[in-house]
Amino acid sequence: MDAVNPEQTPPALTHLRQDGSAQMVDVSNKAETTREATATATVRTTPEVMGLLGSGGLPKGDALAVARVAGIMAAKKTPELIPLCHPLPLSKVTVDFQLAADSVDIVATVKTRGVTGVEMEALTAASVAALSVYDMIKAVDKHAVLTDIKVLAKSGGKSGDWTL
Repeated sequence: MDAVNPEQTPPALTHLRQDGSAQMVDVSNKAETTREATATATVRTTPEVMGLLGSGGLPKGDALAVARVAGIMAAKKTPELIPLCHPLPLSKVTVDFQLAADSVDIVATVKTRGVTGVEMEALTAASVAALSVYDMIKAVDKHAVLTDIKVLAKSGGKSGDWTL
């Protein structure tokens, strides 16, 4: 993360009016650009459950297929779930999985050509995919943990590109 210069004025919170009440930011004068964001979430569980997850042997079925579709659907529903989030025409949503001995990393990438970024859509996709994995494994591991939900990278827009 960038260091904050104490002599600089901190950026204003754009979703708050002067009186502190919430507002949806006016983006009507912003130029359309291609924007992309990648976010991740991790589900920690046991090696035994990971074996079931990788082999499709869970009681509820193929958890990764269900989680992938859930993540894609969630990205498209982000403005309905997150107040003040602008609806965007999404041109790409991918949800992928990296399996480890005792965890699964979920990586969601969202792309659009629009006037605002897709970080919230990527975070929503990764989060809901993680929730779906949890739902699919909870019968065999009630102690699974969702963790490390974060944006890994974004590109496009006025604030430019960055990678964590």
